[in-house]
Formats: sequence, C-alpha cells, structure tokens
Amino acid sequence: MFVLALSSLRHRTAAFTAGFLALFLGAALVMTFGSLVDTALGPGVDPVSEEVLAIMGGVVGGWSLLLVVFAVASTTTLGVHQRAREIALLKSAGATPGQLTWMILAEVLVLALVAVVPAVPLGMLAGRTLLGLLQDSGQVGAGIHHAFGPVALGQGIGVTLCSAVGAALITARRAVRTRVTESLLNAAAPRARLTRRRVAFGLLFFAGAVNQAVLTVTVGRGTGFQAQQYAGSADILFAIGLACFAPAIVRRLPLPGFGVVGAVTRQNLRSRSAPLAAALTPIVLFIGVGVGTLYMQSLDNRASAGRPVGADQHIIETLNYVVTGMIALFLCIMLINTLVASTAERTREFAQYRLAGATSGQVLSMVALESLAITVAGTVLGTVASLVTILPFAYARTGTWTPDLDPGTYLAAVGFTAVLTFATALLTARRSLSVPTTAAVTV
Repeated sequence: MFVLALSSLRHRTAAFTAGFLALFLGAALVMTFGSLVDTALGPGVDPVSEEVLAIMGGVVGGWSLLLVVFAVASTTTLGVHQRAREIALLKSAGATPGQLTWMILAEVLVLALVAVVPAVPLGMLAGRTLLGLLQDSGQVGAGIHHAFGPVALGQGIGVTLCSAVGAALITARRAVRTRVTESLLNAAAPRARLTRRRVAFGLLFFAGAVNQAVLTVTVGRGTGFQAQQYAGSADILFAIGLACFAPAIVRRLPLPGFGVVGAVTRQNLRSRSAPLAAALTPIVLFIGVGVGTLYMQSLDNRASAGRPVGADQHIIETLNYVVTGMIALFLCIMLINTLVASTAERTREFAQYRLAGATSGQVLSMVALESLAITVAGTVLGTVASLVTILPFAYARTGTWTPDLDPGTYLAAVGFTAVLTFATALLTARRSLSVPTTAAVTV
C-alpha cells in the first residue's frame, strides 16, 4: 500500500500540490512566530524586548496556529473527497478498510514530511524579517539576534503532522466505510456532509465567540485599548464556527435562474458541496478576520486621537497589522490553492458537458455563477463574523453600538476577494477547456 500511495502522489499532481502548499505554508507561518518565542528566550534580551517578542510569538502565533490547523484539515479532507472513484475501485478489487486507511495516511505523511523541509528556511527568513521590522520600529532592541530553535521547529513540525494526520484519519474512516456504489457517485459529484463532529465544533467556536463579545462589553468597558484582548479573538472564533457549517450553507445558497446554465449551477451547489465548501472557508475567514481586525484598530486609533500613545498600545497596533497581513496572505494563497485544485479536477466533467452540447462559454458561465455564489456567501458570512468584533469593541471603546466607519476598507477587502475568486476559477476552467474533449473524457 505504501508503494501504491507513492504512485498515487505522482499521478494526482493537482490535488496533492494543493495539499503540499497548505502544509508547507502553514508550517512556515507557524515557524515564523515560533521563532520569535525562541528569540525572546535567548541570551541578552532586555525585559521590554522579551515581552514584545513573547506577545508577538505567543498571541499572533497562537491564532495563526488555529487557522493553519483548520485550513490544513480542510485541504486534506478535500483531497480525500476527490479520490472517491479510486477508493471505490480499490474496494471492489478486494482492498480492506485497514489497507485503504494506511494508504491515505501514508500519502499525507509523505506530503507533510516533504512540506516541512522547505518550510524551515522560509520560516527562518520570515522570522528574521519580522524581527527586523520590530527593531526598525523601536519596539525591540537593535542588538538582539534572531533565534530559530525548539519552539519554532516543535510547533511547525508538530502542528503540520498532527493536523494532517488527524484530518486524514477522520476522512479515511468515513471514506472506507462508504459502499462502493456510493463512492462512485461521490466521485462524480463529491459531497461534504455536515457531521455531528462538525456541528459540535461549530457550536463550540460560536460559544467561544459569544463569550469573548460579552467580556468585551463588560470587563473591557472603560479599559481603553486593552478591550482588544477580548474583542480581537471574537471574529476569528465566529468565522471558524461558520466555516464548520460550510457544507450545509453551500447546498442552500440561493441563485437566480439564467436558464439551463443556472439550473446546472444550482445542482452543482447541492451535489459538489465538498470542493465549494472548501473554497468558501478561506473567504469567510479572510473577510471576518481581516475586516474585523482592521476596523477594531481604526476605532482604537480614532478614540486615542490627540492623546499620548503608550508602548503597550503601540505593540498591540503592530500586532493587529501583522496578524492581519500574515493571516490574510495565508488565506489568499489557500483560496487560490483550493480553487485551482478543485477546478482542475473537473476537466472530465467539463468535457462531458461539451459532449452533451454545451459551449465553452456556457461552461465558463456556470463556473462564474458558482464563483458568484461562494463570493457573496463568503462575504455575507465574513461580514457577520467581523461584526462580532467590531460592535462590542465599539461599545466598549466609544460607548456606541453604531460606529462611523470608513467603507473603503470593507469595499477593498470584498473587491479583492471577488477578483481573486473569479480570476482563479475562470482561468483554471479556461485551461481545463483547452484540453481536447476526447482526451479529457478519459482523464
């Protein structure tokens, strides 16, 4: 089965490239912030610099770790869903559930181990660059040297392996229990199920978000910028909670008519919920975390206008911008990664549409409508998640539930998300349509 796993990795480059990138970038991101903790624990670090580095590495790194685990698990699950036909054929050939589980686990382990190796130099470089920015801004002493040690390596390797293996085992358990006929149907239209586990985790994240919002308007009221310690995590928790329900959300998305193309698109939203839910997740997280954090910082800056800004407040501001930039970059890459992998896998499906009489323009219109549906849904859900941070913090900091916010930040985030989603999906679909129909149906 290990030899079969390696062979599968070679022949399914699109799906496994997506998994590799998720593991590689996730490990690098976690290592970047872990190295700041290593640096803080090093010799010759003054107390002020140690506090800044520990907060940056611990707080930002902790939330980055949570998002990385969720994103890696989502991508790994999508990769297994896309292999339903292969798994069904192996079952029919006599493969046992244990053998199939070991094959899937071996593939993920190989990917994770291969991804961790190049993530080390990238994490070192990013950590050194981040330390330099902190030194240039005067928040960390100029004579402190960057360290990359056990915290960075332990977190990066541990998170990568544990999240990938955990997702592989959970998904493999479900895949090997599915009947052969059902697996073949899932291969044609991969569906994501809203399992009890997803519901439980989603409700747990919702409860955490509500708790942070309540703390913001009670404990955080009158504490100034320090209310961010409660409000800052509310949008992250709520966005992850919404992402847990992505399979059910995708299947229920409303979509206008538009004739045959609209009817096929609506059917795809119900039947291809797995890849579409995977694409919806980074949009919700990007809008929710990015917009919520930036507007929270904007409200704090406005409330502090004309007053002296302390060192702690300056650190928090830097934290907000760093967390927004790093996580936004990671989620954007994850969005592109997911869309390319899921759309490239549809070459055979697109060829079948053309053989049935559909034109290339109609196929591209279908992809555009799917992109429109997940963009609008992701924007709406992400906006709701961001408000879980913005409104409580506005009340705690300014005493009003209806803050006057500049719409430019929100419109820029939504516009960027829409352009990224449409461009990636349509360009990948266009490339798939360039494959001759007779060759594509044999893929």
